[in-house]
Amino acid sequence: MKSRSESLIRLKKFQVDEKRRQVAQIEMMINDFERMASELDQQIEIEQTKTGISDVAHFAYSTFAKAAMTRRDNLLASASDMRGKLEAAQDALAEALEDLKKVELLDQREHQREAADQLKAEQADYDEIARLRFSRQ
Repeated sequence: MKSRSESLIRLKKFQVDEKRRQVAQIEMMINDFERMASELDQQIEIEQTKTGISDVAHFAYSTFAKAAMTRRDNLLASASDMRGKLEAAQDALAEALEDLKKVELLDQREHQREAADQLKAEQADYDEIARLRFSRQ
């Protein structure tokens, strides 16, 4: 029974670790998207300063700046989408942690039950020894 519960605990720990890696990976992707969007903002500002035109509707507005804006908006949309996935991954991690705790508690109770049974058996042996000694006297 011990090997089965230990295997189950190892499996649950592996699942928790995997969920943690997924959460960390999604968080890293969100940070990367936001960092790249910020860099594009800076490039847009530099381009607007260089050309002297900050009105997007102006006929001579920089095509580079327009393309950078589109890319920035796409990155921010992707980051927003990833936040939804992050929330789902965090929920899955919380559920995996709950499962691990349940299995660990069941294992702990089983160990306590086994220890109590062992103590009862030892006490019964001592009682039998004491009864035999008492009956000889």
